[in-house]
Amino acid sequence: MNVSYVRGGFIAFAAVASLTVAGCGGGGSDPKAEQPVVTASSTPRASDSQQSSEAVEDPVTPLAEAKGQDGFELVINSAERDAGGFLTVKGSLKNASDKGRAVPDMRGVETEVLKHGKSLGGATLVDTVGKKRYYVLRDTDGRPLTTTGLGILAAGGVVDVFMQFPAPPATTTEVSFQLPTFEPATLKLS
Repeated sequence: MNVSYVRGGFIAFAAVASLTVAGCGGGGSDPKAEQPVVTASSTPRASDSQQSSEAVEDPVTPLAEAKGQDGFELVINSAERDAGGFLTVKGSLKNASDKGRAVPDMRGVETEVLKHGKSLGGATLVDTVGKKRYYVLRDTDGRPLTTTGLGILAAGGVVDVFMQFPAPPATTTEVSFQLPTFEPATLKLS
């Protein structure tokens, strides 16, 4: 890479950025115009604080939790069916260890999924009563409909994840959630 090109690009960027910032200033010489205006409605009232405390959501009770290798944990917070016949599973992946680690390979072994990088593409739902296994859906290019691009997660780091499956029949109320390198977890469906 040409260093002078990079330096020149940076100098041009800095010049444009400084002009943009300068253009965003007040520009006026009236000091009163720059003072914030305080009105009676901007002072907090008891009803305002009551409303804001009511707006705080209760913590989500997980539907399932699974422990993986190297201190990784998966918490599933929701499993929602939609009218299109899909089931979207959402949760969070946490590195509960005391050091940063690469997210384990959870893609499974299918060639189409493997070529699209790290993902949760190996996840499955197993309906033991109906004797069916549901795989993560893929788009027309073979990319799994799940969180992708997982790399290194810092110690204590958490990343939100999702996976989309074909929805089991409405009569199926419980499935086994399975993900490579993680213990199976029972997932109740509504």
